[in-house]
Amino acid sequence: MMKTVLNRFGRALGAIALATSLAACATGALAQGGYPDRPIRIIVPWPAGGGVDAVTRTVAEKMSASLGQQVIVDNRPGATGNIGAGMGAKAAPDGYTLLVASAPMAINASLHKNLPFDLGKDFAPLGLMASSPYMLVVNPSVAGSVKELVARARAEPGKLSYASVGPGTQQNVVSEVFKESAHINVVHAPYKGGPQALTDMVGGHIHMMFHGVPAVMPFVKGGQLKAIAVASRQRLPLFPEVPTMAEAGFPGIEASEWYGLVAPAGTPKDIVALLGKEIDKALNAPGVRQQLASKGYDPAAQSSPDQFASFMAAEQKKWALAIKETGFRLE
Repeated sequence: MMKTVLNRFGRALGAIALATSLAACATGALAQGGYPDRPIRIIVPWPAGGGVDAVTRTVAEKMSASLGQQVIVDNRPGATGNIGAGMGAKAAPDGYTLLVASAPMAINASLHKNLPFDLGKDFAPLGLMASSPYMLVVNPSVAGSVKELVARARAEPGKLSYASVGPGTQQNVVSEVFKESAHINVVHAPYKGGPQALTDMVGGHIHMMFHGVPAVMPFVKGGQLKAIAVASRQRLPLFPEVPTMAEAGFPGIEASEWYGLVAPAGTPKDIVALLGKEIDKALNAPGVRQQLASKGYDPAAQSSPDQFASFMAAEQKKWALAIKETGFRLE
């Protein structure tokens, strides 16, 4: 009799253990059938080879190893990021299509009336990956400082030109803010990409440009371009001799490239939480932070979905105000 009771008790415990195990598995699988059970795609709304692409591929590689599924980078450039962003907004909210959000997306809402997305409503923020402040660079023959650049531009109105990667981009807007603050007339020369703009600047065809540190660093180190200011609150450890825009006499001009990941709105919260943790895990994998920092990127110290949401909202407000105050309009 006692043996029978014990057997029944043992079977009951076994059933409880099994149920608990199954529940844990369901939770671990995010109740999504074992997510992820197929490759994840990250849409990069910019061409391959740029800063956003390099950071994304580094994070994607680490996420692939951690999740046990391939994380594919899919470059979909065009219309200052709007084409790729629109694709990301319309994707199924199942965690298998992600999008790289960047500064132009925060600016575009103030410049375009019929965007194929709403940054605040159509996406579920996952986390910031990295940022890099803009550096004001010139051809060495143009000027040796911001003061000299402004003096020359005032003496030769309309003779100097600045490059950007397209109308309405952050480079375009911050350059116009600088022009208004300095009371100078410098002509805008839009390009389809940074590499060609930098090549023309080295050749002396273009005179100045605000660009991210990773892209200009080789040219500055090689002496082909001159860094005269950085649009950050503090000087950069990689370039301690380069003053900030505030130190150069233009406080308030702060701008940086930044890259984060978002998912379509409606993506399950448990998947959002998981992917947010995976971004943080990727950035803190051995050697990753050092690798990115050595190239001029500032890896996010920590960025949860909620923190990234607040960050993007602040960026939208910042650039909306800058555009309003300068009266900037697309050419």
